Formats: sequence, structure tokens, C-alpha cells
Amino acid sequence: MRAAFDGAVVRHGPTVLRVCRAVLGPGPDADDAWSETFLSALRAWPGLPEETNVEAWLVRVAHRRAVDVVRRSARIAAPAGGVDDVALLEEWAGGGRGRSGSRAGDDDELGEHPIWGAVAALPTRQRLCVAYRYLGGLPYAEIAALTGGGEAAARRAAADGVAALRRTVERETVPDQTVTDQTVTDQTLQTTPTMEGS
Repeated sequence: MRAAFDGAVVRHGPTVLRVCRAVLGPGPDADDAWSETFLSALRAWPGLPEETNVEAWLVRVAHRRAVDVVRRSARIAAPAGGVDDVALLEEWAGGGRGRSGSRAGDDDELGEHPIWGAVAALPTRQRLCVAYRYLGGLPYAEIAALTGGGEAAARRAAADGVAALRRTVERETVPDQTVTDQTVTDQTLQTTPTMEGS
């Protein structure tokens, strides 16, 4: 059982870290959410059904732990779930935390990579939908359950977010070329270090 959990950390840890950083910005809050995700997962691991999509399950746990980090750091007692989570994350980011509040001298290159700045600049719902769809691989129905609203709204927010990222990447890095959704996703995935550095 322990070996299986360790394997899940190695296999899915980078994805969870990318999701936490997309939601909270690079820095200590995202690192805390990552750690708390795997502590929660370790406690729940023995009762996890065999057919569970572990990566999707971990992304859902990471969402809840990211919201918990925000509540704790902002000392906010707020109801949990969907729209309330999005509003809480939006208020927190608007107060200068997370997205724009990352440490200047972060211990890896993520804080300096242009894609993270572009992700951070997205409106909260778009940022969450892009993170959960393109980094976490969740289906739109599950994204809608996490962020509130319907599946079509989650799909629209993710599409709008990717379009905004595409425009930003085109403007900043490749002004004369067309950038596809996959290029944006590939650039994001290639900029995250392995868990050895975390």
C-alpha cells in the first residue's frame, strides 16, 4: 500500500504542483497546498476504490487544499463549494496575494517564466478552468462541480482562458506565428521542474 502511494506521488506530484501554482501563483502558498494535498491523500489512500482516476482525484483534493490555504492565510471563515470557492480565490488574488504576491527570489524558474504571468493575469474562473482542464485533465462536468455553474460555462471559461493565453504568448514570444492550444499547454508543462527540486 505504501509503495503504491509513493508511486502516485512521483507520478502525479508534478501535475498537482502545476495546478496549485496556477491557482495560487508560484511561492509558499502553492507549496503548502501541494503538501497538504498529499497529506490528505495519504490519510484517504487506504479507502480509495481501485477504479479511482488517481490524478483527477488528486486535482480535486488540490482544489480544496488551495481554498483551505487561502482561508487560513486570509483568516476567512466562508462556506465551501463551487461559486463560494471561486469568489474567495478572486477576493484573495485581488488583495495582492497569490497571483501577484509570489516571492521575487523563488527557488526555481517558474516565478520568472512568462507563461505563469499570463496564467496569473487571467480572471479567476478562467484561470481555474484552464488549470483543471489543461493541467489537471479534469472533464468539464467535474470542473463545473468545483467552480460552480454548468458544464457549458466551464467549457467557455477554459476556451476564453486559452484564447487569452494564446494572444499573450503570441504578443510576447512569437509575434509572427500562430500558437495553438497545445503549444500553450506544452510550454506550461515543460516549464515545471520535477519533484526532486521541490
